[in-house]
Amino acid sequence: MPNHHQWLTRAETEADIPAIREIVLAAFDTPYEADLVDALRADASWIEGLSVVSTDEDGRPVGHALLTRCHIGDTPALCLAPVSVLPAHQKSGAGSAAIRAALSAARGLGESYVTVLGHPAYYPRFGFTRASAHGIGVTLDVPDEAMMALALDEDRPLPSGTVRYAAPFGV
Repeated sequence: MPNHHQWLTRAETEADIPAIREIVLAAFDTPYEADLVDALRADASWIEGLSVVSTDEDGRPVGHALLTRCHIGDTPALCLAPVSVLPAHQKSGAGSAAIRAALSAARGLGESYVTVLGHPAYYPRFGFTRASAHGIGVTLDVPDEAMMALALDEDRPLPSGTVRYAAPFGV
């Protein structure tokens, strides 16, 4: 797939659930992330409209990004995880399109903050910066540069505190 492909994005529908599971299973080495998506879908942290797919020209999902409720200290925030793309479509912009659409949907719902634990060379393109620079920490043993945060509204700076994830994350 060329990098200039214009991906279509939309919120997941019930009909997409099996395809999303296949995307996540194909993108990761273990079923942990696919099981996590299923568990989050049944959890109170799930927010309708923030599970986003990017689709091919036939409308088939090829990428997926998920935002669920977490907290930074006592402040409601969102957690971006997991992000998955079918291997045949990786490095095509399908993941980026799903992430951008999910962040836009979150803004539209009045959400203010997003955290992500991910590759420090990838997520800054969406505006994420090192969480520790904002006084945000985690109880996990992860590289400092891999924990990032984003304020969706520049008039509302990131709060400080420890990230508390939804129960299905198991942390």
